[in-house]
Amino acid sequence: MGLFDIFTGTKRPKAGTPVKPQAALAETLLALNRDTAPWHIRKTAPDDKCDLVVEWRIVDAKWYEVFAKAGLKRAFKILLKFDAAKNEVRAVDQEWSVEWNAGVPALQIAAAAFRGQKTEISFGAAYAFSENLSPGQVYNYKFSTAEMKTPLQGAIMAAGWTYRGVAFGKL
Repeated sequence: MGLFDIFTGTKRPKAGTPVKPQAALAETLLALNRDTAPWHIRKTAPDDKCDLVVEWRIVDAKWYEVFAKAGLKRAFKILLKFDAAKNEVRAVDQEWSVEWNAGVPALQIAAAAFRGQKTEISFGAAYAFSENLSPGQVYNYKFSTAEMKTPLQGAIMAAGWTYRGVAFGKL
């Protein structure tokens, strides 16, 4: 691993790891989806500039109340593009501002949008009195970019592919 790999978040498979075909890798990544995760992986349209998108579930009815209560002001997603010739998955992080209207999220691009590689951890909790005046926790949350990236990178490397973070240049 070189210095550039550290700055871009590039993760390489162990030497000798068998390389899975692109289609098998895509299915492996989509299989990471689970109902209990606050993020999901989805396929994109054929004319999109990437193959898969990993994003927080802020528009999912099950999750937007959690995000709204937590006061989440930004949405984070990772765009993934397969390069079969190099056995490489190129990844770029994007961040968007989120505006909440009556508890429903509306995505808007931020004036200071972000593209590149990002590591972030947000957490918080709120306590209040219940109807019987006993104190209790209203919500507790932790959002971490690693929560999304770690399983992705692990699955990609286990398939013999390199996860290459892109900050500048072509995805």
